[in-house]
Amino acid sequence: MALTFAQKERIVAEVAEVAQTAHSAVGAEYRGLTVEAMTKLRVEARKAGVYVRVVKNTLAKRALAGTDFACMDEALTGPLVLAFGQSDPGSVGRVAESFAKEHKEFQVRMIAVGGQLLDGSELSKLAKMPTYDEAISQLMAVMKAPVQKLASTLNEVPSKLARTLSAVRDAKEAA
Repeated sequence: MALTFAQKERIVAEVAEVAQTAHSAVGAEYRGLTVEAMTKLRVEARKAGVYVRVVKNTLAKRALAGTDFACMDEALTGPLVLAFGQSDPGSVGRVAESFAKEHKEFQVRMIAVGGQLLDGSELSKLAKMPTYDEAISQLMAVMKAPVQKLASTLNEVPSKLARTLSAVRDAKEAA
């Protein structure tokens, strides 16, 4: 059954709204996947905070116009499922990578991050991006390291003096 104009408008508005708040997007070919496999993808994606939708390419082009994902326009050909990472940039990569390992028919064709279009082969790099909490903890570790080194260096001087005095005392007692 063909979509009515109102349904098409709703789809474009929904995808555009998601694209405005998304951090990254993946476009993958789903030809040959079963309904059960697509349902499994949607369930995994929902758990990870990823929006997944099969959209006609013409509607997707309209929805993505004026967003960071407008760079995907030229690559929107063939049957594609679009996935948008809502929580962090790497979430969509992790979901797509794990699903692609299980289902060979699922072929990632394009990735968009920060207004740049990347090839599907860059998926592992996107999947390895840290989550927000991991990035904050890494930043804190980097910020803490110089202070910790300074404290241990300052603490080393009195410790070294105490060890030297202890060695001198032991030498006098032995003599």
